[in-house]
Amino acid sequence: MYMDHLHGYAVPAPDALRERWHAASVESVWLRPGDWYHPAVDALAEAVCERRDVTAAAERLGRARGEAGVGIGEAIDDVACLYRTHDRTPDLELLRAVAVGWTEGYEAMPVTPEVLDPESGLATTQYLVQRLRETYGVAERAGVAAGETHGLLVVDVALDELTGWQRFARSAAMGRALTQMFGDGHPMASLGNGLFVVLGERGADHGLRSELRHRIERTGLALGVTAILRRPPRLWTETLPPSHAGAVDLLHTLQR
Repeated sequence: MYMDHLHGYAVPAPDALRERWHAASVESVWLRPGDWYHPAVDALAEAVCERRDVTAAAERLGRARGEAGVGIGEAIDDVACLYRTHDRTPDLELLRAVAVGWTEGYEAMPVTPEVLDPESGLATTQYLVQRLRETYGVAERAGVAAGETHGLLVVDVALDELTGWQRFARSAAMGRALTQMFGDGHPMASLGNGLFVVLGERGADHGLRSELRHRIERTGLALGVTAILRRPPRLWTETLPPSHAGAVDLLHTLQR
């Protein structure tokens, strides 16, 4: 601990804050404990302890995470752990800095994964189209209609007149919420402009809608982005059309 002479109270030293941040992140959100540390975390911890402008340090850390292939949701979750450890709430400027840096790092990767949407970390629409093709193939071999077995849960959190980085922050928050809710077992995609879809078994989503609304709300509060999310979100289910081509047309219709 050391004394903040300007504000008159004791705050944790950067090294101590970094260790608490690391422990909280690895325990709750970080997927690979061995690759958490980067020198950029020291710069951000110091800026937070000294109550300096964190923009440059947050951008640097976001860039490092993007270059390492860490998802945008995981990168933001990690920084949120730092702020909670320091009894502060993340704000939009912090998220913007992390997102800007992450985008630069992600785009600098030698090979950018074409199956992932860089803003949300979810699948691209093109990848979902392929997963739908597989769903229709399985249904055809079983002698049933795809619409009898599967549907698309549509999640709409769109608001008008958001800036580019606010849309980015919204996508990142939704990617986090949907991934935590459904995991890897449900193909999900961002359709752009605050609209997301989840492919799942028909009827399985009804009991989850209330829980999903609460999870989106909690995620928005945790990341300080509730002002850029439609509240409450609109949720509905689209039955899959008779053919794969019809499903592709449906996705195009849903997209804004």
